[in-house]
Amino acid sequence: MKMFIDGKAVDSSDGATIDVTNPATGELVDTVPAATAEDVARAVQCAKAAQIEWNKVPVWKRAEYMMAFLDLVERDKEKLARTLSEETGKPITEARAEIGNIPIAFKAFSERAKHLYDEVIPAGIEQGQDTTLLITRREPLGVVAAVIPFNFPCDLFDQKVAPALLSGNAVIVKPSTDNPLTLCMLTALLGEAGVTPGAAQIVTGRGSVVGHELTSNPDVDLVTLTGSTEVGIETAEVCAKTLTHTALELGGNDAFIVMDDADLDLAADEVLWGRMYNTGQVCCASKRFLVQESVADEFAQKVVDRVSKIKTGMPSEDSTELGCLISEKAAKKVEEQIQLTVQQGGKIVLGGGRDGAFIEPTVIVDVPKTADVAIDMEIFGPVVPIIKFKDEDEAIEIANASMFGLSGCIFSRDQKLCARVATQLECGGVVINGASFYRSFEQPFGGYKYSGIGTEGVMSTFDEMTHTKSIILKNIL
Repeated sequence: MKMFIDGKAVDSSDGATIDVTNPATGELVDTVPAATAEDVARAVQCAKAAQIEWNKVPVWKRAEYMMAFLDLVERDKEKLARTLSEETGKPITEARAEIGNIPIAFKAFSERAKHLYDEVIPAGIEQGQDTTLLITRREPLGVVAAVIPFNFPCDLFDQKVAPALLSGNAVIVKPSTDNPLTLCMLTALLGEAGVTPGAAQIVTGRGSVVGHELTSNPDVDLVTLTGSTEVGIETAEVCAKTLTHTALELGGNDAFIVMDDADLDLAADEVLWGRMYNTGQVCCASKRFLVQESVADEFAQKVVDRVSKIKTGMPSEDSTELGCLISEKAAKKVEEQIQLTVQQGGKIVLGGGRDGAFIEPTVIVDVPKTADVAIDMEIFGPVVPIIKFKDEDEAIEIANASMFGLSGCIFSRDQKLCARVATQLECGGVVINGASFYRSFEQPFGGYKYSGIGTEGVMSTFDEMTHTKSIILKNIL
C-alpha cells in the first residue's frame, strides 16, 4: 500500500518500505513506504498550499465532501474492517464496530461545523464602548499533523481528521507503523470524495523520522497526538521551539472503585466491557480495581467467573471475543508487568500466560496499594489487578496517587457518595456505575496531570483547531 500525498498514491523517495504483519499469525499483510525527511517536507509544503484553497470552500460544501466520503466508506466497509482486524489483531466484530463509528463521528462534526456562528459583543456592554461593535470569529490554524496510535486508529482518525478539515485546515496523518493500512485506505477515500488535493494526506514511517519531522517543521500549526505520556512530552518539547500548538491525549491508569454497597454483578459485568475490550489496549480502560475489603473476595470471584468464559481466538473469526495484542513485543511487556505485580505481592487467580502476541485474560488479587500497578504502571492488556481499601477516603487516596488522570469510575447505590467521590477524583471524566471506558464523540475527552493537554470531541475540538479573531467596528454606531 502507498502513502497519499498531494492527491496521489506515492512511494517513499528512496523506495524503502516497512512490513505490516498480522500479529495473530505472523503473516505479512502488506508493506507501506518508509518516508524520508524529504517526503515529510514535501507533504507539509503541499498541505500549506492546499490549505489556502481548501479554506475557500464554504462549510456547507466541505460537509458535502464528508458525506461523499461516508458513501465510499459504506461501499468498502467490510474490506476496511477486515484490513483493520488483520493488521491489528482486533476481533472482526470490534473492527466492524469501529468502522461503523465513522459515519457517527463525521456526521456529528459536520453538523457542529455548520453551527459555529460568529459571536457579537454589542455596543454599550462595556463603559467607553457605546458606539463600537465587536465580532469574534474562528479561523483555521493552517496545517494539522494528526499522530494516531494503533489501538483505535479509525476512531481517532474520526476525532482528528473530520474537525481539522471541516474547520478549513489541511491535515497530515501519521499512523502507527504497526497498523497503517486502514488509515491509508481512509485517507485515499477522502481524496476520491473530492477533498482538495493536499488537504488530506498520510505519511507512513517511523516516528523517529516522520514524527520528528512533522513536529519540528515550523509550517505545521498544530500537532494533535494520541499516544503515550513519554511520546507526548517529547512532542511538546519539540513543538515548544516553534510555538506550535499541541493537543495531547496521553496515558492513563484509571481507577475502578467498588464500594461495599455496590451492585457487584453490574460491576463484574462492566469489567468485561471496561477492561477486556480491544484486549485491554484502551487508554481509558479501567486498569486499577479498587474494591472495599468486605466485598473484595466476592467481587473477585464474580470477575473470574465471567472472564473465564471469554472466547479467545483468531481475530478473523466472528465468534472470537478476545484477540491478541498488537505485537508479540507488546505481549511480552504485559507478561513482565504481570510477573512484577506478583513479585510485589499480588496473587494470580486466573490466567497469566502468554502465547506469542496472545495474553490470557488475567485476574490478580491481593495487590498492595504500594505496587507499581496500583500507582503509575499502565498495563496495556487484559489484566485485572484487584486492590483492597478500607473506606471512601482511602479509595480516593489510592486513586489520586497516580501521576495519570484520564478517567475513572465509582460503583455504589448511594448517589450522594458517588457524586462526592466523582468531584474528588483527579481525572478528566468519571463514570458512575459503569466502567471508565466511556467516550462518546460528543463529549470533551481529555485528562488531568500526565494524561494530556486539551480535550477532543464534537463539543471542543474546533476550539483546539482554530484561532479566535476579533473584528472591531470602531465607532460604527
